[in-house]
Amino acid sequence: MKIAVLTSGGDSAGMNAVVRAVVKVAILKGCEAWVVREGYEGLVRGNTEASSEQFIDDEPVNLPDNASTDGSSFNLIHNLRFGDGDLLKDGTGDHPGTRSLKGRYIVRVGFDDVRGWFAEGGTFIGTARSKTFRTPEGRLQAAYNMVKEGIDALVVCGGDGSLTGADVFRAEWPKLIESLQSEGRITMEKAQLHAHLRIVGLVGSIDNDMSMTDLTIGAPTALHRICEAIDNINSTASSHSRAFVLEVMGRHCGWLALLAGVSGGADFIFIPERPPTAESWEDQMCECIHRHREVGKRKTIVIVAEGAIDRNLNPIKADHVKDVLTERLGLDTRVTTLGHTQRGGRPCAYDRILPTLQGMEAVETLLEATPTSPSYMIGIRENKITRVPLMEAVEMTRAVSAAIEAKDFEKAMSYRDPEFKESFEGFLKISTLDQEKVPEEQRMRVAVMHMGAPAGGMNAATRAAVRYCIRHGHTPIAVHNGFRGLLDDEIHELSWLGVDSWTARGGSELGTNRTLPSVDLGAIASKFQEHQIQGLLMIGGFEAFNSLLILEEGRKHYPAFHIPMAHLPATISNNVPMTEWSLGSDTSLNALVDACDAIKQSASASRNRVFVVETQGGKCGYIATVGALATGASLVYTPEQGIDLDTLRRDVRFLKTRYTLDAKGRSEGRLVIKNEVASQVYTTDVMQKMLKEEGGTLFDARSASLGHTLQGGVPSPMDRARAVRLSLKCMAFLEREHAKLLQQSSKSRHATPDSAAIITIQSSSLKWVPVQEMVAHADMQNRRGRNPWWSGIKELAETLAGRPQLIGLHAKDLAQL
Repeated sequence: MKIAVLTSGGDSAGMNAVVRAVVKVAILKGCEAWVVREGYEGLVRGNTEASSEQFIDDEPVNLPDNASTDGSSFNLIHNLRFGDGDLLKDGTGDHPGTRSLKGRYIVRVGFDDVRGWFAEGGTFIGTARSKTFRTPEGRLQAAYNMVKEGIDALVVCGGDGSLTGADVFRAEWPKLIESLQSEGRITMEKAQLHAHLRIVGLVGSIDNDMSMTDLTIGAPTALHRICEAIDNINSTASSHSRAFVLEVMGRHCGWLALLAGVSGGADFIFIPERPPTAESWEDQMCECIHRHREVGKRKTIVIVAEGAIDRNLNPIKADHVKDVLTERLGLDTRVTTLGHTQRGGRPCAYDRILPTLQGMEAVETLLEATPTSPSYMIGIRENKITRVPLMEAVEMTRAVSAAIEAKDFEKAMSYRDPEFKESFEGFLKISTLDQEKVPEEQRMRVAVMHMGAPAGGMNAATRAAVRYCIRHGHTPIAVHNGFRGLLDDEIHELSWLGVDSWTARGGSELGTNRTLPSVDLGAIASKFQEHQIQGLLMIGGFEAFNSLLILEEGRKHYPAFHIPMAHLPATISNNVPMTEWSLGSDTSLNALVDACDAIKQSASASRNRVFVVETQGGKCGYIATVGALATGASLVYTPEQGIDLDTLRRDVRFLKTRYTLDAKGRSEGRLVIKNEVASQVYTTDVMQKMLKEEGGTLFDARSASLGHTLQGGVPSPMDRARAVRLSLKCMAFLEREHAKLLQQSSKSRHATPDSAAIITIQSSSLKWVPVQEMVAHADMQNRRGRNPWWSGIKELAETLAGRPQLIGLHAKDLAQL
């Protein structure tokens, strides 16, 4: 099969990662890989304008006849490179020269032609909106150009318009082939060979405006750009006691504005799906912000989506919002329009991982496609890659706009994914001083505590919990320095304004340590009773899980523990059992990506250097494994698989093979990612020295230990948004379980095992898991879960580097290359 990939519509970070993944996986699956330049316009233009000499490829890598390779190795070697990678990447392809892409729009590419692409923003193969393709004549020419090159499968990465065009193209394909044959432009043999077209779609859109998927490619990176701007503006706004109005992208979808509001601590937001409820939005906004100013808030942030409207569908513009704040409240107000800066920059970790996994699924979908199967869109729900009928997703997406035009805003919200509505409701709970107090007898004193190592998102989760408490009439109690601090009475009541700026803060404002309540369980129970703690929220990693287990078992002896208790997983190691994500893991991956991009730049500049990069993670290999996929590492070592001499011998042979196959003088710097405790014998230093010795004249080796840099820094927007969502769920859980306890006699209240639970993300849903049930899924000795979802990613990361295919090549074969 010949698989082509094109990017259409607007560009977004992660599109290069899609192209890279599709090309590499297609070749590894035994297919030919092609790219279409300039989107659908490139399909229409084809290669008809190119001169014949421009089609001459670089001499391919040829193995001797007796080379010991299997089918996948053979295909990889013969599709290793065709020499156009630099022309595409550097943007020099349209300039006449010894070798040029001028007049060539459908280009065959090799495994190495797309190396390093995923770390760059935009799309190297270009994107365009084609008027010609929208005509029957244009699609007929596009079909001819595809048949001419023998391409029978197409991956399209774009928005709903691009995906609709792909589905129309597929539906018309049989008639187009029939027309081409009747006109004598193709033979009957070719018509029969290309009777059906296989198509799959991936959504590239920074607006995250496609239904039936949680995230679109490019949206996480755009959110990063917005939150970076808000974080920078916050300091200026606070210093000068100013108001800032930020306009962000989102013509038909308010996802960016909403998540930026949640992650950036905004006071008010305007989104198309849910206009302000008051007839006069000006009055509603001013009343909200005036209350914030009255309690002492020095800064004001208002976020406006570019497609924001009021209840009567009238546009709401940033300049008008600024005038209202200035004239009515007397605030010194500025407007910042972020514009296309939201599209640019390096992709964040998630916009490397998600497109890679989706690109792999796209190729699998094409290989499994039949003439009767529908065109699929590859999406994601929570942490699960999904296939959904493409036109169903497009129709639901367009239904959102129709519902907005009909002023049916409830229906518009319902068409978005459930997390969208939850995020909006969560924003209201944490951003305003409105009251929804529960009856006095149901109010609680809720203790909030951090456990284990610091992780990005801990402070955002605490802020959300505190503001939920105040809104509902509960009393939020900060416990500093974990259970040690509780024993030393290091507690105080938190205020609404006191946690205002915590969203963007890394580390732990409350302080954290690894001390378990077993240090003095009786004294801990006494402190619970002394401070009248009626609900407990622990935010942390494996220590928090362990602590919750100890407290739940302590209920047999201490009545003070018969209260609702919740654990919100927060650890960069992502080692809490049964949950696929922990707060801090995304922040840590982004820190890893930033460091490895710089390291790989140095390694590549030296042309033949391998860096062994040591990561944190304890006895859980999550950071190393998923980080290897996000950084394009060649090898990864984790505690789960360990390291032995045979593995090292094979890996050295692979690296030698890989450097031997590089174009002369164009070797690439490569990364080896190693978890800090993957082996007690083969340490990072030992591995670096071994690789340096074995590399000889082929490659050099260096090492870098990232250490605690993976814990610090500003939390990523994804960790902030997830922190708010999960924290509010935890507070609702504590309220619900407290209400159940109040139904029992005050003298004999016994909390059920279900009232001590961990909130988990499992596949496509959130689930509460009682702590006792969690034990069966935990490897208590190694402090990690059993059978984690990411265990297969190590093999995938190394496969994308070519390790399984190249590891079997023998030295005598390489000598004859």
